[in-house]
Amino acid sequence: MTALMLMAGGASAQDRPPLYGGAALALDAAQYAAISGQTPVAAGRELALQDASVPLTDALKAEFSGRLAGVSVGHAPFHIDVLLTGDEPVADRVVQLAGSPVLVRFRTGAYATHEQLVTALALHQTEIRASLTQPPGMGVDPRIGALVVMVGQADAAAEPGDALRDRIARIAGVPVRIATLDAPDVDLADLQGGARLTGIDPANGRRYACTSGFVVRRSAASAVVTAAHCPDNLVWTDPERREHPLPFLGQWGWGYQDVQVNGSPVTLPPAFWSDTAKTISRTVTGARSRDQTRAGDIVCHRGERTGYSCAEVWIPDFAPAGDLCGGACTPTWVAVRGPTCRSGDSGGPVFLGGTAYGIVKGGSYRGGDGSCAFYYYMSLDFLPGGWLLATG
Repeated sequence: MTALMLMAGGASAQDRPPLYGGAALALDAAQYAAISGQTPVAAGRELALQDASVPLTDALKAEFSGRLAGVSVGHAPFHIDVLLTGDEPVADRVVQLAGSPVLVRFRTGAYATHEQLVTALALHQTEIRASLTQPPGMGVDPRIGALVVMVGQADAAAEPGDALRDRIARIAGVPVRIATLDAPDVDLADLQGGARLTGIDPANGRRYACTSGFVVRRSAASAVVTAAHCPDNLVWTDPERREHPLPFLGQWGWGYQDVQVNGSPVTLPPAFWSDTAKTISRTVTGARSRDQTRAGDIVCHRGERTGYSCAEVWIPDFAPAGDLCGGACTPTWVAVRGPTCRSGDSGGPVFLGGTAYGIVKGGSYRGGDGSCAFYYYMSLDFLPGGWLLATG
């Protein structure tokens, strides 16, 4: 165990090695059980089936590639939904996964394939944004086979009823669903992933906090990633209040990336804090690509402001509202239905068990009480060139 790891966790981290594999997943199962009403044992089984079903959904995507409008998963009990174009029916299937039967349900009649929906969003995003007073968030919902456009209250009031939906559908050439949001999307602005990082913005002299994501490596170099919109020069403060500067190595923040790399003077372990109190560390065992992430998947995140929580993936092909990516964002972000997010969570790890999914970029809030409607993260598919996720 490195010296910096000891400073990061103090005596508790030294006495308790990082969790690995099933022990880490059991913590997420307990958290998921609390929000779903299931027993921890049942929730654990659901998450195990979710993980085991990834190769199956990959195979289903290949089998129905010409008709595929969307793949999603559901829970209690765990099942898989496949939405197809055309009217030719496909019989439901029961597949054995990890010793349990899993139902695969097929629905037909979708207007456009998933590929056509994503292409329509990419081609017509600029025109749709220009047609509204506020640039909307947009994404492809694989559950309904439609483009979801999240508009502000002013735009919704200007074209009530179905008029706004139909007008945008004519622009995009695919089915559209309109959703409204009360507040705009915003960036959410011991050493291992999930730790508190601080830095001063030279533009205004104010100190900001972010959360470290995961440990990365490039040859012999060791570093941590966080969000690119965090301050460049960051400091990690250990439990004894000693400050450790983390040299800025680079940032990438356009279109599909929001990631910054800050170096470490010593080799860091492939671990991250997962609980709110930062007493439980986990070993990173692998990564889940965005293409393998389904609507309905349960993922967890740890943010410096909001702590540890688990929630359901909403849209795996999401473009945040506004100009948060040096202009319009591409539909390559993953949106998760909260339940918690806040400024300071930026850059924090998104994970399940020991599997890394991405790092938090931003969130959207409800206007009434300011609660988190959803947050979105950058997949680790988009780590900067040469930097690899550290695993153990």
